[in-house]
Amino acid sequence: MTPVPALKLTQLNTRTDPTQFAFATTAELEPISDIIGQARAVAAVEFGIGIRHPGYNIFALGSPGTGKHTVVRDYLTQQATDDPPPSDWCYVYNFQEPHRPVALELPAGGGPQLRAAMDELLDEMRTVLPAAFETDDYRVRRQAVESTYQQRQDEEFSRLQTEAVTKGLNLLRTPNGLIFAPVRNGEVLKTEEFQQMAQAEQDALKAAIEEMQEKLQRVVIQLPRWERELRKELQAFHEELAHVTIDPLFHELHEHYAPQPAVQNYLDAAQADIVENLPMFLRGEESESQESQPFAPPVGNSDHLVRYRVNLLVDHSGRTGAPVIYEDNPAYQNLVGRVEYVPHMGGLITDFTHIKCGALHMANGGYLMIDALKLLSQPFAWEGLKRALRAETIRIETPGQMLSQANAVSLEPQPIPLRLKVALLGDRDLYYLLSQSDPDFDELFKVMADFNEEIERTPENQMLFARLIGSMTASRELRHLDREATARVIDQCARVAADAGKLSMRVASVVDLLQEADYFAGKAGDDLIQLAHVEQALEAQRYRAWRIPERSQESILDGAVRVQTAGAAVGQINGLSVMQLGSLTFGQPSRITARVTIGRGEVVNIEREVAMSGPSHSKGVLILASFLAARYAVDFPLSLHARLVFEQSYGGVDGDSASSTELYALLSAIAGAPIRQSYAVTGSVDQFGNVQVIGGVNEKIEGFFAICQRRGLTGEQGVLIPATNVRHLMLRQEVVAAVAAGQFHIFPISHIDEGIELLTGVAAGVADGEGVYAEGTINRLVQDRLRDFARRWSAFHRQNGPGLI
Repeated sequence: MTPVPALKLTQLNTRTDPTQFAFATTAELEPISDIIGQARAVAAVEFGIGIRHPGYNIFALGSPGTGKHTVVRDYLTQQATDDPPPSDWCYVYNFQEPHRPVALELPAGGGPQLRAAMDELLDEMRTVLPAAFETDDYRVRRQAVESTYQQRQDEEFSRLQTEAVTKGLNLLRTPNGLIFAPVRNGEVLKTEEFQQMAQAEQDALKAAIEEMQEKLQRVVIQLPRWERELRKELQAFHEELAHVTIDPLFHELHEHYAPQPAVQNYLDAAQADIVENLPMFLRGEESESQESQPFAPPVGNSDHLVRYRVNLLVDHSGRTGAPVIYEDNPAYQNLVGRVEYVPHMGGLITDFTHIKCGALHMANGGYLMIDALKLLSQPFAWEGLKRALRAETIRIETPGQMLSQANAVSLEPQPIPLRLKVALLGDRDLYYLLSQSDPDFDELFKVMADFNEEIERTPENQMLFARLIGSMTASRELRHLDREATARVIDQCARVAADAGKLSMRVASVVDLLQEADYFAGKAGDDLIQLAHVEQALEAQRYRAWRIPERSQESILDGAVRVQTAGAAVGQINGLSVMQLGSLTFGQPSRITARVTIGRGEVVNIEREVAMSGPSHSKGVLILASFLAARYAVDFPLSLHARLVFEQSYGGVDGDSASSTELYALLSAIAGAPIRQSYAVTGSVDQFGNVQVIGGVNEKIEGFFAICQRRGLTGEQGVLIPATNVRHLMLRQEVVAAVAAGQFHIFPISHIDEGIELLTGVAAGVADGEGVYAEGTINRLVQDRLRDFARRWSAFHRQNGPGLI
């Protein structure tokens, strides 16, 4: 087999050639208006905005920093400018059911006008009503009504008095009421005088008194009825006078709001209530009817006329288009609104003026953007949003009602019709989790806008990316970049994408890099961001986050963690793994060892035995046993007991990227062929021995290189990677320089045979037609050893019987 050559320099890091750019600085470039590489997502957003049927809300999914928020906001804002401004909404007092405030819809700007009109109306009524009831005409008419009643009463008592006199009696007023007493010569008889009278005369007076008392009782019984008639007549008179006074004021409002029946109904109800509760205006205190209503008294306001005011919930005056609202804190009450309460005599009370709007009210008639994760983390918020979208109404229900706050007076505001488009922003995992677990989700969010994390690295896209860089620097008032610095930023995007043929679309990280490079350019006193400033920013980012990787490397360099970078050993190899701590990703080498004995054909994963192996790693180890049996033990049983372990691993191990590495260690242990410790290996393997792609290839190479560099590069060190990972290489310049100097090597491996030859320096060997490998090859050594294990296992079994293992 021809030895695998090391990779060429051009394969290690695909650099962007600055000479391909015709500009000197990004200031010369035309700003780019659209996000690049997101045609699919943009089409979905446009579709979601354009279609107006229920349920076609948008879920923008993708990794953080891909521009989801910017794209959705910009397209919503663009569409909102063409949409008409939505209606204003007000809550007013419900005169029939005070605990159910009425919602009024008015054209944009009409809400403040109605509120001002009602405030002005109240101010006028405070003046005109008391004035109307203080005029001479009012006094004369009232006195006429009252005198009629008084005259009627006086006539009845005068008649009784006249009749009583004819019978020797007189009508007297006492503390105990009206009574008849006998008189003589115009004087009321004393008790002694009455008793001195003849018995017949006494009996006659008593009979007369009893008769007159009955007549008096009949008159007294009529008094309350006459008083009611007086009050009714006075009330009718007051109402007539009130109508004469306030009807012209309300007539103006009725004419102004003629096209709005709901407002007309409210004005009629308010007018009738004012007439019914005139004492509030005349005495400055509440009427008996108001005192009987638990919701009528104002809360925290000495103005008892608050019931006639208007609670302006949503005001769109001055708006030229539809609203675009981003709710950063989508708590339940921040979405659907709330009713505020104030303490009152040991309890909580409220009124319609304490109804506050939520994001759904503010965005109604327009567009609402919400971060999906924040929404789901808030109690009741997700269910509240779904309920509103399904019912197409906003119903204000407080969590306090759900928790049964018995000492709180509650309101039931009239629901408001909901007409808006919702755009949720989240990652893919969250989208598919909701789609799978919530049956309402797919019905309410039918438009999926999937944002790419990367785009193809073509010359055209690189030029578009340069324009995007220019646009970002201009919009954030940063220094512009020269073309060398622009090329380096594009290279870094390929590095973030972990693919030399792709560009990462996580524009947030690009913005961070530009801002930090601008800082260093300003610190150096330069007017442009140059290549050195970009490199300085990248190094500063790495330095700030590199404490833990440094500690990990130091533990290897001081011998606490054993990793050899020279010599050779049987059944021992340097594997490569990737560690991720938040946004920090770095590679580090690990020592993997294998020991083999005669046995039942088992490959034991020690990490799995102690529950430290993830499912992917365990699967990779099981593949090794399948590979050994199928390749070397076709005509005899695989009588092997092998043990594999990541030495000095104190955390969990997962992923199959070390399966080829473990297979090399296993082959070395079986064949007794030492492996060069100056090499490190990464790559997964299938049952046929093909080496497969893995992730984090750049970090893994750089992790091993850092150890070799600090110990001293010898020219014999290097890394074996899957050949399918070559396109992903975007290595740091220090690694590229070491390879150029012949001090470090990177080999692309397609099959296990290629790798084992490099690692042992012994030919792998090719099987003949009978499946036998040539003498002296690795594969022949493995095959012979396994055959020997099979013979020994069979002999041991015959000698000791099946019961002894």
